[in-house]
Amino acid sequence: MQTQRELKKIVEALSKEKGLSKEIVVEALVEGLKTAAKKKFGNTAKIEVKYDDETGEIEIYRFREVVDQVMDPAKEISFEEAKALSPNVSIGDMIGERVNLQDLGRVAAQIVKQLFSQRLRLAEKQIIYDEYKHKLGEIVTGYVHRFNRRDVILNLGRAEALLPEEEQIPNERYHRGERVKALIIEVYRHKEPQIVVSRSHPAFIKKLFEREVPEIQQGLVKIVAIAREPGSRTKIAVTSTDPNIDPVGACVGVRGSRISAVLQEIKGEKIDVILYDPDPAKFVYNALSPAECTRVIVDEASKTLEVIVPDDQLSLAIGRKGENVRLASKLLGWRIDILSETQYMRRQEPEFLKLLKVTGLSDEIAGYLYEADIKDLKTLVETPPEKIAQLTKLSEEQVKEILEKAKSAL
Repeated sequence: MQTQRELKKIVEALSKEKGLSKEIVVEALVEGLKTAAKKKFGNTAKIEVKYDDETGEIEIYRFREVVDQVMDPAKEISFEEAKALSPNVSIGDMIGERVNLQDLGRVAAQIVKQLFSQRLRLAEKQIIYDEYKHKLGEIVTGYVHRFNRRDVILNLGRAEALLPEEEQIPNERYHRGERVKALIIEVYRHKEPQIVVSRSHPAFIKKLFEREVPEIQQGLVKIVAIAREPGSRTKIAVTSTDPNIDPVGACVGVRGSRISAVLQEIKGEKIDVILYDPDPAKFVYNALSPAECTRVIVDEASKTLEVIVPDDQLSLAIGRKGENVRLASKLLGWRIDILSETQYMRRQEPEFLKLLKVTGLSDEIAGYLYEADIKDLKTLVETPPEKIAQLTKLSEEQVKEILEKAKSAL
């Protein structure tokens, strides 16, 4: 009885510890015992194992068919041997014998233990998979458990998640035991770890705002588009289904309370919350914020926007290393060409525009030529190469290549 009570306690303890149902634990135990019994009596042996949930008692039975001549000892028994066990037995009957657990021997006990552990691990994996496959696109919180080179393994409780280097925010550093939020982007059934998370994905920002802004949860404010360069800047376009609600104000919060909670999580990455407009010409005005725009020319066929800005706003509109215009372009899904008012006026002169196209000069370098009264191909060809190099700060080789293009065009 002591053994039975202990077995019952083990089943209940494992069920609680692994988060598995008692049925799954018992099934794993039964399958392990069946395999061990077949190892002893033969692979073709018919074995039945019963577990009494009330008492914790395990019963193992071996069944054999009564025959005249035994061909397979694993599943057959001779009539004489069977009659000694049961006097009323007949040929063709199935006779069962109870097998004591101790009779299976030490090797069988090891097999039971191994198979039992294996089945429990598989069952645990399946439960984790079933739980997390429905959480794709959701944020989870874990603790930094260990490092695999530059990848981070997070402890989510019963499961582990992989935060690969490419899904981390650039220049972000993690410490063992640190609490980290991340977005579930993949769930694998048979790989370890099964869950892959990201902190650099644009949807991570979206989910953070959903947590902080009740109007988004209620469907009154909608996030239409997100463009992100992790660790540097994010632009997020929002709109409202209620004309009385300011979607930008709702996302920012009173004195920036809501957006500051998001910024704190992504550790200093800048966020521009922008009002969405279905008209790309109006939308781009907002998307290039904080720069101001003078005029927008829309080319629907090529999905290109030519945006003219005041001269003193050009660098602001383009942004550091082109970041502002690049993010605005991603947000709209349109190509954006930015020109200063001066550059735009120069491009209205057909001969100068032709000079630009033929030589492939940038607006900035072509501007130096324009200011020196070199506004067409003919004047460019007639100008000494040394002067062009001085004006444009190009090498002699580059100047020679430009002049060859200009002569060919003429």
